[in-house]
Amino acid sequence: MSAPGASGVSGASAGLAAYRPELRPRVLLSDPLLDGAATVHLIKDTGSGNSFKVGAKEHFLIARMDGERSLAEIGEEYAGEYGRRLGDAHWQQILTMLGTKGLLAGTPAPKVPVVADEPRTLLRGTLPLVADADATTARLHRVFGFLLTPWAMVPLLVLIVAMEAVVASRTGELLIAVRELFTNPVLLTGTAILLWLSTALHELAHGVVARHYGGQVAEIGLRWRLPVVIMYCTVDNYLYLARRRHRIATAVAGAVMNLLFLLPFCGLWLLAPLDDATHEALAALLLLGSVQAFAMLVPLPPLDGYRIASQLAGATGLAASAGGYLRLALRRSPEASAYPRRARIAYAAYALGTVLVLAAVVAAVVAGAHHLLTT
Repeated sequence: MSAPGASGVSGASAGLAAYRPELRPRVLLSDPLLDGAATVHLIKDTGSGNSFKVGAKEHFLIARMDGERSLAEIGEEYAGEYGRRLGDAHWQQILTMLGTKGLLAGTPAPKVPVVADEPRTLLRGTLPLVADADATTARLHRVFGFLLTPWAMVPLLVLIVAMEAVVASRTGELLIAVRELFTNPVLLTGTAILLWLSTALHELAHGVVARHYGGQVAEIGLRWRLPVVIMYCTVDNYLYLARRRHRIATAVAGAVMNLLFLLPFCGLWLLAPLDDATHEALAALLLLGSVQAFAMLVPLPPLDGYRIASQLAGATGLAASAGGYLRLALRRSPEASAYPRRARIAYAAYALGTVLVLAAVVAAVVAGAHHLLTT
């Protein structure tokens, strides 16, 4: 590969050593992620949407291609880190791969793959709601971004904890209210509309928080699989946000928004003079809305809780990787011992945590059903 062409290197090794490769600005690199027994990095070209995995050594080299360092300088750093030097053939292989994918400045940009839109029918389909989702999210962030500052968010989180303490202490009463709600079609319809609005705000919250941390929102729209119609918000570079805590905050933002949505209704339920039917409807909304929020935190794909668990574990394909490791471990396969210690701990912790969460969900459902049947 001639610098910076894509066909091959011409000249002697000295000429190759002086070449200063530079990644295009649109190329994103992820943190190290567990992938089975391996550690990988994700690389994404935001121009074409293509992404792929590379190993830690390849990432070490690619991350230093900033147009300032020469291949000789990068090679010296590599030798200092890994104790070996790379030959011309290895450099040729890496540069050719990056050039073919159009990731280096000066190389032809790869063609953007044409993805056929999903056929839109009455039963299923998607519908973008805005022409520029990123600009829309930016406007929302300018208006509501102040809520993400500590002086605003901490008091709101305290109120959420207080509200959920009340919900937990009066769960029996709220369950009866849910049962009664299903006997009143008008109030049931109103509650369903409010819960749907909460899901829409849930999706927008993901986009606003991602924007706060430098993310880009690709699309905001409606998706339906009748009878279910939901809103969606796609964060294009979620896995490439600068810090892990930013990615976790983006994932948890939806559930927090669901609970924030309930705060004024909780105030009305506790303090306002209401007729019995409205009081019970608000009680039912509080319980159903809380269940809706916490259900999204269950660590199973494709829920937000799974994204959070993946970030805590520092893994990609966490469920599949954990399943593969556990199958090997239960068979006492020697391959299980080949997994690094960090991977063994992460996969076992994810499996145990998921089992405990699902057991708690089942126990809560059984306790709720028992309460309704015996009251």
